[in-house]
Amino acid sequence: MKLFKKFPDSIIIIMAIMLGFIILTWIVPAGEFDRMEVAGRQVITPGSYHEVKPAPQGIGDLFMGPIRGFISAAQIIGFVFLVGGAFNILTRTGAVDAGLRDIIKLSENKPGYKKWIIPLIITLFSLAGSTFGMCEEVLVFVLITIPLSLALGYDSIVGLSISFVGAGVGFAGAFINPFTIGVAQGIAELPPASGMGYRLIVWIIVTLIAIVYIMRYAQRVEKDKTHSPMYEIDEERDISHLNESEGEGFTTRHKLVLLILGAALALLVVGVSSWHWYINEISALFIAMGVAAAIVGKLDMDGTVEAFKDGARDMITAALVIGLAKGLIVIAEDGRIIDTILNSIASASEGLPKAITVEIMFVFQTFLNFFVPSGSGQAALTMPIMAPLSDLLGVSRQTAVLAFQFGDGLSNMIIPTSGVTMGILAVAKVPYNVWVRWFTPLLLILIAACMLLLLPPLFMFTW
Repeated sequence: MKLFKKFPDSIIIIMAIMLGFIILTWIVPAGEFDRMEVAGRQVITPGSYHEVKPAPQGIGDLFMGPIRGFISAAQIIGFVFLVGGAFNILTRTGAVDAGLRDIIKLSENKPGYKKWIIPLIITLFSLAGSTFGMCEEVLVFVLITIPLSLALGYDSIVGLSISFVGAGVGFAGAFINPFTIGVAQGIAELPPASGMGYRLIVWIIVTLIAIVYIMRYAQRVEKDKTHSPMYEIDEERDISHLNESEGEGFTTRHKLVLLILGAALALLVVGVSSWHWYINEISALFIAMGVAAAIVGKLDMDGTVEAFKDGARDMITAALVIGLAKGLIVIAEDGRIIDTILNSIASASEGLPKAITVEIMFVFQTFLNFFVPSGSGQAALTMPIMAPLSDLLGVSRQTAVLAFQFGDGLSNMIIPTSGVTMGILAVAKVPYNVWVRWFTPLLLILIAACMLLLLPPLFMFTW
């Protein structure tokens, strides 16, 4: 426990990586691909790579990186504050606590049901990640899943992984995610939703792996809470409000507030998947949800505003981390090193057996995700190169899309350049090194499984 207390804070880690990126801009040759606009997106023109005038970043860029990151990430930072505030209004009505108390009571009265609660919720989050690309929204749900996990006798890592890993494996093993598969298949000129049958099998496998890993850990923590690396921090978390004797029961008013939450989530799914909603629309939805919850929950105006400010205040660390992490990407882009890395690794896979080539594609996409932690952004950056390259190497474009999907999705849950990942850890109050130590074995298992899952498509798909 003493070791993790000495580990640098997330902000220190990000600033150290920012310095490393600046050094890379002095070492890696600057280069660019030509780009053209296709369906409103800037995509790379294959074979157009050329060296450009070096743009090494300096000490001044190190100190300007944070504010430039905040400017670039302003939308998502605003989203974090607004949704955090709106969700705290809903929490202040007592409806969430009352609902959790009911779930806890069910698990106590019918112990056989308890073992199914966590797998069911993980599956729902995985389905959300797979279908509409749940990502930033997890910032909200950890505020529910962590108290639930603690009340069920587990720890905050289980609570975090229920929503974060659940949505993450769904995102990586998605069968219809429009933000990754949709963009990648469009650029690769593949029919929309093609290959869904095999991707559905992939989704089931990666979701089951996550459920088994999380539940095995949860059972160990349940037997001995000191087994948890979060034991001391969790002991300081106050969940006394989930004690049934302290609550007024699950009233009709609570049910109506939770019905508002359910309606908002249903509208979120439809909006993202069918109406192309993104941060602006989702923020508006949650603000409206908070206002409706305050009215139904009979909060007065002052109480509502105070709840909103408290919720936004709780998100300050997450907002700082997100802005700083975005600053890393700004420096890499300004240093013009991303295209050079892309060109070098893509060229290295030529002339190798197909089975090795597809694994190199996967590793390459995983590596590049450190610099471009955005699913649609990475698809627009890499697929114009990987699609024609796969043709030359005898690998189907469908397999190339699958390699991109795995490489982008799995590493998203651990890379410190992802503002969402670091923000979620900040909200959950889980130190980065603790998360890395816990998640790495699962990540290695998932990587091994995905490398094996990339082989059958070599013989299944010809397009």
